[in-house]
Amino acid sequence: MLLYTREAEKVIVELQAKQQYATKLKKVRKALRLLEQAGPRHPGLRSHDYQSVPGPGGVTLWESYVENRTPSAWRIWWIYGPEDGQLTIVTIGPHP
Repeated sequence: MLLYTREAEKVIVELQAKQQYATKLKKVRKALRLLEQAGPRHPGLRSHDYQSVPGPGGVTLWESYVENRTPSAWRIWWIYGPEDGQLTIVTIGPHP
């Protein structure tokens, strides 16, 4: 089950609001669907811990690919929990 922070929800709403982001929104939705249905170990997501920034409360922040081999490729940053079987999407956006 996926949960979303307000920041992650805001990104999705902004993508939905503008037709120019339709392709990006489709890629984000696909990656989120893979995260939820196949899990973070799906090879296309290339999920790994993101060591540059700690997650909320100091927990491990994870990064999964939305795009690859693209300038400013987009990523999904997420954490495990708060309950077993849940992932919380912290934010979505271009790789820094």
